[in-house]
Amino acid sequence: MRAMQIVEFGKPLKLNAYTDPTPQGSEVVVRILSSGVCHSDLHLWEGFFDLGGGQKLEVINRGMKLPHTLGHEIAGEVVAVGPDAGPDVRRGQRFVVYPWIGCGQCLACQGGDELLCATPRTLGTRRDGGYATHVLVPHPKYLVDHGNSPIELACTYACSGLTAYSAIRKTESVRNRKKLLLVGAGGVGLAGLEVAKAIFDGEIIVADIDDRKLRTAKEHGAHHVVNTRAEGALAALQQHTGGGVCAAVDFVGAAASFRFGFDALRRGGKIVIVGLFGGDAPFAPISMPFKMAAIEGSYVGTLTEFHELMALVRAGKIQPMPYAIRPLETANDVLEELRGGKVVGRVVLQPQAG
Repeated sequence: MRAMQIVEFGKPLKLNAYTDPTPQGSEVVVRILSSGVCHSDLHLWEGFFDLGGGQKLEVINRGMKLPHTLGHEIAGEVVAVGPDAGPDVRRGQRFVVYPWIGCGQCLACQGGDELLCATPRTLGTRRDGGYATHVLVPHPKYLVDHGNSPIELACTYACSGLTAYSAIRKTESVRNRKKLLLVGAGGVGLAGLEVAKAIFDGEIIVADIDDRKLRTAKEHGAHHVVNTRAEGALAALQQHTGGGVCAAVDFVGAAASFRFGFDALRRGGKIVIVGLFGGDAPFAPISMPFKMAAIEGSYVGTLTEFHELMALVRAGKIQPMPYAIRPLETANDVLEELRGGKVVGRVVLQPQAG
């Protein structure tokens, strides 16, 4: 097998060759046909997440070991099955892989809350992931049918689609939810637009600092778009919505995106923070009781939510977001383009045969 790996944080990925993995127990080996490049891969590649105020969360302290293979949006074909994997998975079947895998032993995992596991086995962040020709999946329950969705698009649902789905579902607790703001029109934000069109019955507003991405959002069905850097953007949005949006999802996770999303809320509204851009944001706690607002964090989504999302995909209710296909060996170039804000939608890496 071949893998584009981090050998030193912040340095170019290196193409390494290894023996193809052999599955043990319930493990399954998937030959990777597509692997999405996510913005969080940038932080993993750099080796840290920015906590603001000069503080960093070092990924080496979160279970990652070098060399490491990035990539948590994975789809491919089963090529080997462990002796305990069961009769429902066979060689030649194609699936999208759920990568957010817990240890399987702790109380959180036993209760079905793998996202709360303190020692996860997440593919692409703790364990080797999808920037490769093969990946080892611990159990066939993490393989999900993608229906007629193209294999190169199917992989994106494992993070961008699932993250958006889980976050938007969290806004359902807001009463009389009729106006939804999506802050950020990157890969996850545009996936959020497609998900919102399928599960939200109301006006969808997309905000970003890039007019090109806003045009794409408008072309894909956003009812209204806002450039947050435009003079008077917040006041204009509040006027447009008659006092503010009911709920917002921040797909960026920066100080400015959070501030805009929170200030855009009407009384009794809610903002869900998804993005991992980083930094810190000055915040006045008194605004919470005055606004009677709610703030909630959301991290990807559960396996149950992934099955719900993929059922919508198989039913044709989730339209594809923009994506482009590039060879696996171009991973370094793609990461640089992503860092420079040049990517619209998702770039998907595709290993060449051999």
